[in-house]
Amino acid sequence: MSAPVRIAVAGAGMIGKRHIEAINAAQGAVLASIVDPTDMGRDHAAALGAPYFRSLAEMIQSGTADGVILATPNQVHVKNGLECVAAGLPTLVEKPLATDLAGAERLVASAKSAGVPLLTGHHRRHNPLIQKAQQIIAKGELGRITTVQAQTWFMKPDDYFEVDWRRKKGAGPVYLNLIHDVDLLHFLCGDVVSVHAMDSNAIRGNEVEETAVIILRFANGALGTVNVSDTVVAPWSWELTARENPAYPATTEDCYWIGGTEASLALPNLAMWKNPGKRSWWEPISSTKMIFDFEDPLIRQIRQFAAVIRGEEKPLVSGEDGLKALRVIEAVKTSAATGMTVNIA
Repeated sequence: MSAPVRIAVAGAGMIGKRHIEAINAAQGAVLASIVDPTDMGRDHAAALGAPYFRSLAEMIQSGTADGVILATPNQVHVKNGLECVAAGLPTLVEKPLATDLAGAERLVASAKSAGVPLLTGHHRRHNPLIQKAQQIIAKGELGRITTVQAQTWFMKPDDYFEVDWRRKKGAGPVYLNLIHDVDLLHFLCGDVVSVHAMDSNAIRGNEVEETAVIILRFANGALGTVNVSDTVVAPWSWELTARENPAYPATTEDCYWIGGTEASLALPNLAMWKNPGKRSWWEPISSTKMIFDFEDPLIRQIRQFAAVIRGEEKPLVSGEDGLKALRVIEAVKTSAATGMTVNIA
């Protein structure tokens, strides 16, 4: 067997720590080091007995990593990513890929020019149930997809907004949460080509939106609606239905519905509804719950990243995929601000 791939994690915050746990649980990968300028990062590395660096430059100079996960603040994703690309290190960047399209485009172009693998941390694609759903759709079991509905309602408590930046533009559920849903819709239903959106901050009155309602048009002709709010007490969000993260209470509800000419699919419970005989609303309809495995998608993401570093696989979620999702999010914000439908180039 080949030696385990050495992966450094830059950023020892909440998501960085989850990546560290996933590396330690995944076969074929080992934690090379923790990179973080704070005393908290240094202390976490010491508790794990992991090598520690205060900067990416120090870590890169050491030559101790085969790849890097960037779980740093969104505002420095591009700067950090360009450092890693310049060093020839395959890099997985947490979502969003950047805080602006120009930065994301620059990072993707630099990685492509250098021939360095660039991945985006949309980990939900690695979930076995999403893999199963994509297989069902690709095999044509739903027929032609005609419409999609996604719901992402949850309640962020008052103390969440005690941190100043969370009340400012760019920190609302559209940028922080919806981008994951957009990536999954791309993966399951194809490219989004136009967006029309409205948003509101009527409840808290913060600078940032708290609710948005969005109409999507897909390249294949399907239409979709997405409703996102972080001010609703409700179970209909990925976090509260998919059982990916034990930090969230699990429910038995669904939050995505994909409708086709032969059948419809509800996620994450993977219930497929269809007429056993003639397709008609007057005919009997039944559901079948499809079988899928349970495994932490973050661990699966690490295994896939290690395979990419070894040159065995292509990225499941590339930098281009992250850029594509970011374009939709920017279109949502532009449409909500102008009242106009935005076509995505």
